[in-house]
Amino acid sequence: MKIIQLTLITLIFSFGFLNMIHAQESKLLDKVVAQVGGEFILLSEIELQYSYIKETYPREVHPLETRCMLLEDRLAQSLLVNQAHLDSVVVSNEEVDLQLDARIDRILAMMGNDREMFKNEYGMTPEEVKEDQRPSLKNQILAERMQMRVMADVRATPSEVIEFFNSIPRDSLPFYNSEVQISELVIVPKANQEEKDRALNRITDLRNQIISGERTFEELARTFSDDPGSARMGGSLGWQSRGTFVPEFEATVYNLEAGEISDPIETEFGYHIIKLLERRGNSVNAKHILIHPRITSDDLLLAKNHLDSVRNIILRDSIPYESAVRIFGNDQVQSYSNGGRVVNNATGNTFFEVGELDPDIYFAIFDLEVGEISDVVEFRDRSGETVYKIFKLLSRTRPHRANLQEDFAKIKDMATEYKRATQFNEWLLDKLSGTYIRIDKSFHSCPNIEFWLSESDITRRP
Repeated sequence: MKIIQLTLITLIFSFGFLNMIHAQESKLLDKVVAQVGGEFILLSEIELQYSYIKETYPREVHPLETRCMLLEDRLAQSLLVNQAHLDSVVVSNEEVDLQLDARIDRILAMMGNDREMFKNEYGMTPEEVKEDQRPSLKNQILAERMQMRVMADVRATPSEVIEFFNSIPRDSLPFYNSEVQISELVIVPKANQEEKDRALNRITDLRNQIISGERTFEELARTFSDDPGSARMGGSLGWQSRGTFVPEFEATVYNLEAGEISDPIETEFGYHIIKLLERRGNSVNAKHILIHPRITSDDLLLAKNHLDSVRNIILRDSIPYESAVRIFGNDQVQSYSNGGRVVNNATGNTFFEVGELDPDIYFAIFDLEVGEISDVVEFRDRSGETVYKIFKLLSRTRPHRANLQEDFAKIKDMATEYKRATQFNEWLLDKLSGTYIRIDKSFHSCPNIEFWLSESDITRRP
């Protein structure tokens, strides 16, 4: 039985929006090269994605093989979309627009929100790109939703995990390096009231200078703002959509009139004054000045001692570690909502190879036994601010070949993915048998195209 690789279908979703990189070329090629039910595949779609791959991975591109792979991906996606229509799967225009807005906003942000640069790069305004890409993105979401529906409830049972593991030849079992699972409790030092008052007085004075005409907003932002990203642009935040800012900032900026400067407001970052330049629907173009209260050495010591006290409470078994995270930990860090468990962003699970750990974390847990808690460790967050952490070592493995005792969770994930792929393959074959498939003869030399044609009971070849 032929297995259709799900990774290929996923590849389509990752390209989607990048088609517009060559939007100007898309009108040159419009030949229909395949039809799946009521869905049509254009040569231009294949060529646009081929051009992107060729530019991105020039050494890995084989013209025929790559085009064949892309066509097969599009056949699989089209089958999903066709079935989604038959099954009345709904994707609203609002959902499509939301994703389009987010993608366009992300690109604009990388361009400093320069709309002229955007137009020069893509040959269309953001609004024109949105209109052009809407049908394509809607189909991608439909295909993804249909695929998820097919595999939604597929999970490998314990007996299936064991059966899957036993089916793997011994010399093919993966080899795992030493891995650990860790939990963290993070405390962020807070400025004392005197420093907060000093910051508030400073931002108030800056606002008064602007209102009186003594200095311009842009001049003071460049000179005094503690937000380095916007400060160098005179405080400019560019065009941003609703949901971008923290709640206090957003509530203020969306209640300003164009040209108005807000009173000082406080957020988790410090004190701001905001100037609204323009508003278009749910998007605003604004500037701000941020004054961050200074964290003194006494504030740092207070935070460190507080965390050390929390650690002692845990060690005395007065409170479970997970409860301490919930009560005392900073709720802005990713691990907080996971009971303190730190997620490996590279893999999506909670296992870290020792070499993947930050050196400070490695040395903090190096001598710990499983279940023990580290001393307080000082770190710098992404903004350069000091934070304090303690770690609990949840598990540690030695380098070993995969086995059910130590790696059941990983093997279960592998078994589940295999089961999902198998189920999707069976679904695909079932739908192919009753779906009209037509493929242009220019692609008949592709190695897997015969499968698509032979499996369809309703097939015509031009």
